[in-house]
Amino acid sequence: MTTKTALCCSVLLAVLLGGCQQHGDEIRIGEFGSLTGGTATFGTSSHEGVMLALDEINNDGGLLGKKVRVLTEDNQSKPEESVTAVLKLIKQDEVSAVIGEVASSRTLAAAPTCQANHVPLLSPASTNPKVTQVGDYVFRACFIDPFQGSTMAKFAVERLKAKRIAILTDMKNDYSVGLAQFFRETAKKLGAEIVAEESYAEGDIEFKAQLTEIKAENPDVIYVPGYYTESALIARQARELGLTQPLLGGDGWDSPKTVEIGGKAVEGVYITNHYSADDDRPVVQKFITDYKSKYGGKTPDAMAVLGYDAMRMMADAIKRAGSTDGPKIRDALAATKDFPGVSGNISIDAERNARKPIVIVQIRDGKYQFVEAITPDAG
Repeated sequence: MTTKTALCCSVLLAVLLGGCQQHGDEIRIGEFGSLTGGTATFGTSSHEGVMLALDEINNDGGLLGKKVRVLTEDNQSKPEESVTAVLKLIKQDEVSAVIGEVASSRTLAAAPTCQANHVPLLSPASTNPKVTQVGDYVFRACFIDPFQGSTMAKFAVERLKAKRIAILTDMKNDYSVGLAQFFRETAKKLGAEIVAEESYAEGDIEFKAQLTEIKAENPDVIYVPGYYTESALIARQARELGLTQPLLGGDGWDSPKTVEIGGKAVEGVYITNHYSADDDRPVVQKFITDYKSKYGGKTPDAMAVLGYDAMRMMADAIKRAGSTDGPKIRDALAATKDFPGVSGNISIDAERNARKPIVIVQIRDGKYQFVEAITPDAG
């Protein structure tokens, strides 16, 4: 064998080994999220949940006889930075799988890169149905917007007896647009009238023009399916204008910043969510205790729960696959059934979505307090 041939073979072997994510005594999993930027509490909470799960996994001996390492990239709450982050994780860090993002628009931006490179992607909290439609390497650990939107619509009509409903949507946000669509469709089927529909864009801080239009229609409830950054401000400005109707939202309201920004204006708000700290299941209470111990007494929000569940699900899939090979991890994720998550038992359906319960909580005394739980079949 010539020196040139030997060199070529060495390069080829390195490429092949890199393609199989061989990194000695560690398994690498990538994570990307909004650690800074407009929705930084989403990424921070999810990351904290991931790292708590990572500690447990490694303390239990790791996976496949190796320690697990999570490499994390900050996308600054921007879709375009999500693509850059995932490219680095796959091409430079050579991760075996990726966890992220919370926001649907950012997961949608990054998902095609994972799909093209046959690297499984598991989103903790992206609820827009389009996310997993990108391809067969894209999964989620959360329920989807048709279930979330329709559940809140049923709650509004059947529990709150709402007949006249207003909707205020973030038109630049896939998550908000999707929730509004499924809420609207279900509310109409149940006989409610949508008397006002107004819109805004992520990053806006002034909403009184839209709220004045809504006030003129005197709705029974107002549905605001956005992120906490704008939703808390909307609540404040609605109350300043004299709108006293119940405000309804989705899981995007779940952040410590909601109460911090909204204050008394968010008291009484109802949202759909992934878990309630009031749940007395042992797995929930153990998670809360462990999280508080690791993070200075802080109570975990739903994004922390979903980050934890996503990391545990990914580890479970790698263990069942017996490999860090992308297609094998993908197949194991697809076969997930009755995984015992903190957010409920999780099964992955044929569209790679999680079938699991949803809860409705209400902000009372500055805390998210349990109202009721709904299973997918009941919902």
